[in-house]
Amino acid sequence: MLDLERIKQLSHEVGFDLCGVARPRTMEQDGEFLCCWLDEGNGSTLEYMKRNIDKRTDATLLVEGAKTVIVCALAYKNEISEGYPADHPAKVASYACMTDYHTTIREMLHRLCKRLREESPTLRGRVFVDSAPLFEKRYAVEAGLGWIGRQSLLVTPQFGTFVLLGEAVLCEECNAYDEPLQGTGCGECRRCVEACPNGAIRDQHIDTRRCISRMTIEREENPHKEGGSECNPDSYGLHGWVFGCDECQSCCPYNRRAPHATHPAVTPLFDPRLMNATDWQKTSEAEFSSRFASTPLSRSSLERIQRNIKKSR
Repeated sequence: MLDLERIKQLSHEVGFDLCGVARPRTMEQDGEFLCCWLDEGNGSTLEYMKRNIDKRTDATLLVEGAKTVIVCALAYKNEISEGYPADHPAKVASYACMTDYHTTIREMLHRLCKRLREESPTLRGRVFVDSAPLFEKRYAVEAGLGWIGRQSLLVTPQFGTFVLLGEAVLCEECNAYDEPLQGTGCGECRRCVEACPNGAIRDQHIDTRRCISRMTIEREENPHKEGGSECNPDSYGLHGWVFGCDECQSCCPYNRRAPHATHPAVTPLFDPRLMNATDWQKTSEAEFSSRFASTPLSRSSLERIQRNIKKSR
C-alpha cells in the first residue's frame, strides 16, 4: 500500500512544489458541463476536446485498475509573469519563456514513480502531462491543491495560478487521501474577468472563440468557413500577444503575492520584454530554431509569430 506522506516527501525531493493524492472516480457533472460547453460553441478549434469524453470522466478507462491519482504541481512565476508595458508589441506568456514543461514534468514524474517502485516493485501505472484526456484541474482540487478560479485555472493559495500540473495514475491503494481545501476561493474578486481584453472569461470557463491564447497557439480557424469569423483574430484582436496570454493571471491577487519560482528548470531562457517587433521580424528560421527549439514556442512557428505581430498592430 502506498503511503501518503511518503509520496509527498518523494515528490518534493524530485522538485515539485505541491503534491496531493486523490481517489479516481467517475466525474459525471464535469462531463455534462464539458458537453454543454462544447454544444454552445466554446471549444472553437479545439477539436481534441470532443474526443474521449468517457475517458475524461473516468480515469480507470485510461489506466485499468487505477486506485490512486497523484497530482503534482511545479511553480513557475518569474519576472515576465508580472506583466508587460501596455504598448509592448510582442508579448509571450511567461510559461513559454523556459524549457518546455511537458518534458520537465514528465521526467520528474518518472523519477517519482521510480522511487515509489523501489519501495513497491509491483506498482503499475502511467504518468500524464497534457498527454491524455483527464480532468486534471478537478483532480487537483480533490487532492487539496487549490480551487478552480473564475478564469477556469487552478488557483493555489501558495503560488496562485502560476503552476504547471502533472499526474501519476497508479494501480495501488493509498493509506490516506487528501481532501479539498475549505474556506478558500476567489470571493467577490473579478479582476481576471475585467482584465481579459476580449471578454473571453465566463464564470469558471472560457469562450475560446475570444481567447487570445487559443488564437495564438492552437489550430487556426478558416475565416471563410461558416462561423469561422467568430474565431478569427481579426474579430477580437491579439492586443500585443504573439504566443499565449497572461492577462487574466498577472492581475490575480494570489499571483501578485506569490514568490518567484526557484527550480532551475523553470528559469527563463530568453526575455521577450527585450525584443520588439523589429527583432522578431528580423529573426531567421535558423536563429529561431537555435534559440527557441527547447521552449513551447516550437509548437508555433516563426512565420506564425511574425503574422501575429502584424495582426497586433
